[in-house]
Amino acid sequence: MKLLQTLSLIAATLTTGLMAGLFTSFSYAVMPGLSRAGDRAFISVMQHINKAIINGWFMISFMGALVFTVAAAILHWRGGGGPALPWIIAGFVLYLVMFIITSAVNVPLNDQLAAAGNPQHITDLAAVRAQFEARWVFWNVVRAVTSTAAFGCLIWALVLHGRTTG
Repeated sequence: MKLLQTLSLIAATLTTGLMAGLFTSFSYAVMPGLSRAGDRAFISVMQHINKAIINGWFMISFMGALVFTVAAAILHWRGGGGPALPWIIAGFVLYLVMFIITSAVNVPLNDQLAAAGNPQHITDLAAVRAQFEARWVFWNVVRAVTSTAAFGCLIWALVLHGRTTG
């Protein structure tokens, strides 16, 4: 049981950390860099990123963080709880908030941007960008904060779990 608890918690922490890193890098590097680009380049690059990101590596982390965190919580609960369990639950709740924001806000905005079509044929590039950029950036920062907080909770859960198994 302890081995499964440890492995699931490591997997949850790793995948959550990868997602936190992705969202924070968009917050402090990718989007500030793209904000300096012209409308056509901005739209084109974001459309390409939104297509490219849907791949197996992304999905393993994005969905895996939920699955592994639930598994870690169940295994810790079945093992009698312990000091790590509340932190695992907190990490799950924070990650779930990020997941809901992604599903309810960022993905629909990505879909809206894709539906605008080829940037070479969009007549009002500035309007398409204005409908997307500020809202997407704001909610991405919220995703970055919540997923980073989830990562922190899971790191602390690992520390506490290690203290009880060592």
